Amino acid sequence: MTLKFHTAFKVLTGNAPFPWQKALFDRLMAGDPPNTCDVPTGLGKTSVIAVWLLARAEGAKVPRRLVYVVNRRTVVDQTTDEVQRIREHLQEAGVREDLSVSTLRGQMADNREWSRDPSRPAVICGTVDMIGSRLLFSGYRSSFRLRPLHAGFLGQDALLVHDEAHLEPAFQKLLEQIADEQKRRKDLAPLKVMALTATPHGKSDLSLSAKDEANPEVTKRINATKRLFLHSHVTKDLVEKVTGQVLEFASSGRAILVFLRSVEDVTTAVGRLRKAGLKVQQLTGTMRGFERDRLAEKDPVFLRFVARPEQRTISDEPTETVVLVCTSAGEVGVNLSADHLVCDLSTFDSMAQRFGRVNRLGRREDTEVHVFHPESASLEEDKAPDAPKRLATLSLLTDLHGSACPAAIGKLDPKLRREAFSPQPEVLPATDVLFDAWAMTTIRDRLPGRPPVSAYLHGVSSWEPPTTQVTWREEVDRIQGDLLSRYPPRDLIDDFPLKPHELLQDRTSRILETLRGLAEKHEKEAAKIPIWVIDEYGEVDANQTLAELAAVDRKIADEQYANCTLLLPPRWLRPVEGILSEESWNGDGTSGADVADEWFEKTKDPDGKRKLRCRVIDQGPPPPEMRLIRTIVLDDGERAELEDSERTEKTESRWRWYELPLRADDENSRAARARVALDVHRGDVEGWARRIVGGLSLDPATEQAIVVAAKLHDLGKSRKLWQRSIGNWNQERLLAKSGSKDRAAGQGTSYRHELGSVVDCERKGLLSELTPDQKDLVLHLIAAHHGRARPHFPAEELFDPEGSGVDFGALGSEIMIRFARLQRRYGRWGLAYLESLLRAADYAASAEPSATLEDGQ
Repeated sequence: MTLKFHTAFKVLTGNAPFPWQKALFDRLMAGDPPNTCDVPTGLGKTSVIAVWLLARAEGAKVPRRLVYVVNRRTVVDQTTDEVQRIREHLQEAGVREDLSVSTLRGQMADNREWSRDPSRPAVICGTVDMIGSRLLFSGYRSSFRLRPLHAGFLGQDALLVHDEAHLEPAFQKLLEQIADEQKRRKDLAPLKVMALTATPHGKSDLSLSAKDEANPEVTKRINATKRLFLHSHVTKDLVEKVTGQVLEFASSGRAILVFLRSVEDVTTAVGRLRKAGLKVQQLTGTMRGFERDRLAEKDPVFLRFVARPEQRTISDEPTETVVLVCTSAGEVGVNLSADHLVCDLSTFDSMAQRFGRVNRLGRREDTEVHVFHPESASLEEDKAPDAPKRLATLSLLTDLHGSACPAAIGKLDPKLRREAFSPQPEVLPATDVLFDAWAMTTIRDRLPGRPPVSAYLHGVSSWEPPTTQVTWREEVDRIQGDLLSRYPPRDLIDDFPLKPHELLQDRTSRILETLRGLAEKHEKEAAKIPIWVIDEYGEVDANQTLAELAAVDRKIADEQYANCTLLLPPRWLRPVEGILSEESWNGDGTSGADVADEWFEKTKDPDGKRKLRCRVIDQGPPPPEMRLIRTIVLDDGERAELEDSERTEKTESRWRWYELPLRADDENSRAARARVALDVHRGDVEGWARRIVGGLSLDPATEQAIVVAAKLHDLGKSRKLWQRSIGNWNQERLLAKSGSKDRAAGQGTSYRHELGSVVDCERKGLLSELTPDQKDLVLHLIAAHHGRARPHFPAEELFDPEGSGVDFGALGSEIMIRFARLQRRYGRWGLAYLESLLRAADYAASAEPSATLEDGQ
């Protein structure tokens, strides 16, 4: 059925399309997506998602997945909410394809919709760090097992939309390098990249046309009233003057947005405005995702700025004055719309973003923008790297002649605008050698020639101070002394990975200064207060103490702890003691510092979410439907009490960690809710593989190889040792998944059933009817279906408990050679994509087995 674009777009978004949106649709229908798209803030850039969906519905040859990347660590879920609203109206708009929607950040977990069925269209929303690291096979806080799966699905058959691309030039360059490399290596379905920006550096492939400028709604928005006032100040009185201007609006009943460049200024301003009796909230990049998510969901002040203003009239709006004070964290990625703006002077790209956060829809005629700036002479003497840029920005603001609307900004000299942008970072070239190194995901330790990916995502900015992440975990308190060798911290973190919602990021110097202050406060105990340090390679040092960290020379401390993550013990170093402000720490002061368990997936239940993991002390009941992933013995008869002067009771002896099967980090747990027979599971995976590849556009030989690999992937589970490892002692009934009563009876083993499956395929001649190329692919897909064989299996896993007579040294070498050979044939991301098709089938079959057995059968 042919859709009427105008009607269908309005059904999906609630708005009539602008001419630029119809032009984008036409480009997608012609198979010519623009590389760059220049659209002012407030004109619906996120509607690219709806346009892409409608183009797919009309049969356009566009990628199956759209990856929407927001550039700063802000409230990404706003984009997800927009997509969810679109999905609710698909049938009404005449779109027959269902749509998966997933978010890769925040307190809500990745719901796995996007990777469960690769034949289904999907929208994935995330940040530069979360998406970029996964594209480079290095997903932050992802296990090595999941990294190739993420890289394959994000890097193939995907249109990556990079919002506000000018703010992350290094990432944009990296995306272009990946796309070029995929074309050179002839990947199966190379990545497509579209850069969106409201502040372009140069000419765009798609921008507002004369038809747009003649559109009444566009005209209203780009000419929205934003009366610009410039005020000079001296350095010491900036906050006083800014808060004084805000107080001028105290009785206005309006929503006042404030931007200040430093966290210290934000904190001071918030304190003054609250003392004056105003309702104030703050948004800074130093807040944990936990607090940011709570802010966006529940805070009445914040919600005044993000509620959809087109859904109410001016007369319906609240009349109480509210103030939101932000650092640059509020400039990008958050759909804020204020009535008035008060701010300090930043670079031009930053100022344009700030102006776009006020009177976005042009509904007010009295909106004011007040910018407080140093005198020109002061900026000329300022030694800060961005001072010349801010001086150039001040000159441009003067040239606006009192109007900060998009139309006025668009009339400024483009060359002068670019010269006033923030200093650009050094962009590091990502070479084919680096791509090869990053793709070897089973090598977890440091590898020469394989640097951390952060510098390739953001570039190198010598003028930017280094940053460090902080989180609070009970493990740091409880796992000490001999327990550290029994329960290696790196393994614990693999089992219970750090998630974005529990991490705080700030300048390294500020975090260290706070910890030095805490060391003084706890002077007697500081030498006993443990701190775990995770470096940027993922290695964990669990032997440092607060006293040792505080004693590191200030001249080298910033460099030593830059790009590290510090795990702090909650009972000693609570967030309210300096690293987080009290209002940032949950706002109500009722929750503890360790929020690792507060990780959820969205559901249709009354609460709207379901917890995915938790840790239970001693004899607490197991959480419903969760599986046990680790038991930690805290009291072995020798450790009767925790080293805690505040506690006198006997320590809990068992600490049990649980996760919801097939929902958390393990894409295919051995322990399921019910027993599943091995032959049933193999048949289910084969069926899902046929269904998945049937919805794709692969060549027949590749389709056949994937289906054969699905059928044979778990042959190695027939070994007695593996069956006993899942608690099955009855060899008459081989299992693929254990039941709830089997879990505690299992015996640990380093035997890998994938390797056993490879051995059986070759020894039994099960691939004799395939071509050599197909056989190569099948053997690799089987070996890699739990994330190994990229390029190797560790030496301790190269064995068969039933004495197959195989030379495992030679087999291990052949697995590595095969991996390299197939990467040359399919490309790095192409091979990862093919692996992920089998893994998706395995995951789907595990989540929905066609038949189960009762415990004991």
